[in-house]
Amino acid sequence: MVVMKKIDILNIDNTKYEKELYKKGITLIAGVDEVGRGPLVGPVVSACVVLPKDFKLDGLTDSKQLTPKKRDKFYDIIMANALGVGIGIKSEKVIDEVNIYEATKLSMYEAINNCNCQIEHVLIDAMKLEELTIPSTSIIKGDLLSISIASASVIAKVTRDRLLDKLDEKYPMYDFKHNKGYPTKKHVEAIEKYGIIEEHRKTFKPVCDLIKK
Repeated sequence: MVVMKKIDILNIDNTKYEKELYKKGITLIAGVDEVGRGPLVGPVVSACVVLPKDFKLDGLTDSKQLTPKKRDKFYDIIMANALGVGIGIKSEKVIDEVNIYEATKLSMYEAINNCNCQIEHVLIDAMKLEELTIPSTSIIKGDLLSISIASASVIAKVTRDRLLDKLDEKYPMYDFKHNKGYPTKKHVEAIEKYGIIEEHRKTFKPVCDLIKK
């Protein structure tokens, strides 16, 4: 695996990594990113996206920097134009069993395996996937520096947010629709008042602390 050096992101062409691979005759490039490592509830979700050559989408960047409305719009555009998309989801149970880092890698492998496209090279946001048999490049701040990874970031984020919106319908007292499972003040107060639910990560603080009491 080749690990790219960290570079200045202020004046960056987010198609640079893709263009370098195109020059080598590699066109089926997958971007892989995850969402949901920090929340107290729900799964970690990864996405793998293969874009057509020279795909452009003004404003596309790290999903966390986009508004929900913009993410939904970009999600539809990416899904309509991508050559392949794969999703990997690892539940809170898996996270508790193997830890969040390992669960994240498993979700990435799953997303790549679920991608309905023959992949020639994988661009990964920060993580190293040692067992991956496809040539790959790990890029620090990849969701900012690669349009393929940025696309995967959007697909993963929207996918996970929609799962948490459904969970909010079942447990509105935790405010999942707004916090998406992250430890906001309202979420933590709800845990203290109502206790934990099945979807909470039992190895994460303050959830595990409550269980010990």
